[in-house]
Amino acid sequence: MALQPSLRPLLIAGRPDAPHTLDIFLDYVCPFRLLLSLQALASTDIFLLVISGKLSVTVDKIVKPLVDVGGKYEGKVKIIFRNQVQPWHGSSTFTHEAGLAVARVAPEKFWPFSLLLLQRQGEYYDIPTSDLSPIQIREKLASLFAETGVSGDRVESFKDLLKLKSTPNGGVSVTDELKYTIKFSRQNGVHVSPSVLWDGILASEVSSSWGEAEWTQFFAQKVAV
Repeated sequence: MALQPSLRPLLIAGRPDAPHTLDIFLDYVCPFRLLLSLQALASTDIFLLVISGKLSVTVDKIVKPLVDVGGKYEGKVKIIFRNQVQPWHGSSTFTHEAGLAVARVAPEKFWPFSLLLLQRQGEYYDIPTSDLSPIQIREKLASLFAETGVSGDRVESFKDLLKLKSTPNGGVSVTDELKYTIKFSRQNGVHVSPSVLWDGILASEVSSSWGEAEWTQFFAQKVAV
């Protein structure tokens, strides 16, 4: 599995030793997704793959059962969320730093935080954040993290990870993880959100309009174990 140990929380479904990997590249502030339904949000404690709002319900009802315990592809497929920074959105870097900080201080909250951030992404679009400083944006993200129900101590640890280092251009404590995610996208030729890799190869055929028939056929053709 091409995932450094500190980023293990980005494995959002399946077992780490599953031989097949579905990588989902998603930008927290990419507008190409619709608001998740309450029903979908209720089931995300186990797994919900969000490429777009249209696909999220399909995956929740079709793909999830295939890879969950008892599913046809249990132990055969794992799904990894890949932070896809799109720098043409000014706050993209800050939101992904926040996701990586959550993965560090509260691994079990990475996916719930990601879902909450996707639901509230409009607050971090270019215009709403145009009058905010980086420090103010990070404070806003810390408040969002607190909404996941974590303790105050973990919120403070989250804030500490996003404080600028003492050197003038040293970044923050999760800058190395951010670099890793960006390098991984670049070496795989991934430029936009959403994008999908199957076993390391771009799966350009995957569409947000897919239903049960398309996903069933996809796994039938791709899963070889």
